Amino acid sequence: MQTDTLLGLFKNRNYAYLFGAQLLSQIGSVTGLTAFAFYMLDKFSTQPAYATLTEMMYSLPTLFLFFLTGVAADRFDRQKIAVSCDAVNAGLSLLLLGAIAWGWMPLVFAVLFIRSAVSKMFHPANAALVRGVLDPAQMPAAMGMNQMLMSAFVLLGTSLGAVSYWYSGILGSVAIDMVSFVISALLIMRCNIPQEVRQPNGPASWRTLKLKQVGQDFASGLIYVRRHSIVLSLLAGILILGLANGGGSVMYLFSLKYKLAPDTYESLQIGMTAVLGAGMLIGSIVSVRLAKKIPLYGMIIASFFLGAVTHLLQALAADTVTFMALYLLYALSIPLCNVAFFGWLAQVTEARMMGRVQALIQPIMMLTFTAMQAWIAYAFPAHMSVESIFYVVGAAELALGLYYLLVLPPLARKRAEQAAKEAA
Repeated sequence: MQTDTLLGLFKNRNYAYLFGAQLLSQIGSVTGLTAFAFYMLDKFSTQPAYATLTEMMYSLPTLFLFFLTGVAADRFDRQKIAVSCDAVNAGLSLLLLGAIAWGWMPLVFAVLFIRSAVSKMFHPANAALVRGVLDPAQMPAAMGMNQMLMSAFVLLGTSLGAVSYWYSGILGSVAIDMVSFVISALLIMRCNIPQEVRQPNGPASWRTLKLKQVGQDFASGLIYVRRHSIVLSLLAGILILGLANGGGSVMYLFSLKYKLAPDTYESLQIGMTAVLGAGMLIGSIVSVRLAKKIPLYGMIIASFFLGAVTHLLQALAADTVTFMALYLLYALSIPLCNVAFFGWLAQVTEARMMGRVQALIQPIMMLTFTAMQAWIAYAFPAHMSVESIFYVVGAAELALGLYYLLVLPPLARKRAEQAAKEAA
């Protein structure tokens, strides 16, 4: 069996443990988050500000820690970071149980904020470990597995959280979350990962870390991105992608509620979740196969052109059947992009810089994502229609597809020529 196939990846025991840890952590997180959303709606139905505060507790740590997460993953022992984050989150989940039982919401929000911050430290370290235990050629298949995992949780995540909340309540759901963190930590501890993968930049200790050193490491990451054209081009495109994602976060619900199905939009929204999950699952399987046959940059470009076409056509859709069919087509394009984008980014980024590069993605996207959401909040519906949001998102994806079409193929050819010269 080839090791770059989906099942072949699991012949690598380290990857199998890391994937299992990610799976369990995802199960716990999805169960806990969904159950907590139901809990807030039940307990504080007349205080919607609490729901907004909860969402802020999950997103705000990105703004405070983006400069530190990647630096930590590249400077310190990545395996210890991942294990420590899981262990700390398990302890915080236990504290959250007490805070919920006590009913003191400031403590609940504080624990949610800290737990989210710790999770932000986990993901760059875990991604760098996966990159280190696999060969570069295996990364598209690994990204395909991640996409399949994501699509499964899109399909089943809400149901898992709902069933957990209905049968075990909020305390039982948080307990499940806590247990998942404990098992995830134990699986990562079982990995036998070489020292050069865990600390590619050499030994370092938290005790010697200084703020000036963090700034220098972060700056060196920015310099690395600026000097490596493919990495810089991929990350620059995320600014445009943030606009598309910002509009996409609300435009489907708005289209159903204010245009296509004002009376049944809630049930159709659940149906859209199922369509999204099914499309992503199918797209993940197809994308892994395509990654072996066509250049990764070709998949990235095609995904944005496909997304642009579907969103421009959705703006014109006059019935829910056409709207849903186009949404399924768009769902197929998501893993087409993600498998190629993150697979290629992992291939072209040096292992010693993987944490810092990975940690830049979310804050870069948040800049334009938040700007787009703020603009929609201001302009809709007084100054813009539902169709206008689709047109803006489609135009952003078309512009991104054209940008990558002009930039990525020449850079890929140049990289291939340099590799041929070095091999000779």
